[in-house]
Amino acid sequence: MASELIPTYRGSVQSWHCDHMGHMNVMWYVGKFDEATWNLLSAAGLSGAYFREQGRGMVAVDQHLQYKRELLAGDTVVIGSGVREVKSKVLLFFHEMRNGETGEVAATCRFTAVHLDTAKRKACAFPPAVAERAAALTRAYDFGVAS
Repeated sequence: MASELIPTYRGSVQSWHCDHMGHMNVMWYVGKFDEATWNLLSAAGLSGAYFREQGRGMVAVDQHLQYKRELLAGDTVVIGSGVREVKSKVLLFFHEMRNGETGEVAATCRFTAVHLDTAKRKACAFPPAVAERAAALTRAYDFGVAS
């Protein structure tokens, strides 16, 4: 299990991302984590092309977000990600959002997602090659809370 996180997002906080208290609003944390998710899934072989061609999708069934530090307009944002566990039909993964300048952790997010047959609207097993690629992205991470 490698310890270095997989880079999945780079961007910045724009003034329109900020709320009346002057820091990035929660909807933008979720949006940036969502963009990171699609990059992580693609690294596991779960790309947009795969979903379209195979009639598959992913459904988030659980999400836990922890806000650690505020991000302000002009701050750079870097997200690193990893897989926690690959099950037959389920992928557990996480993201860590950092201030790109200070390196401080701004937020973390853990997901449980289910692989879906979009025609049947039922969970289905990952193909072996996808399960292997996803397993290769497994990273250890201490969230500082009970799982």
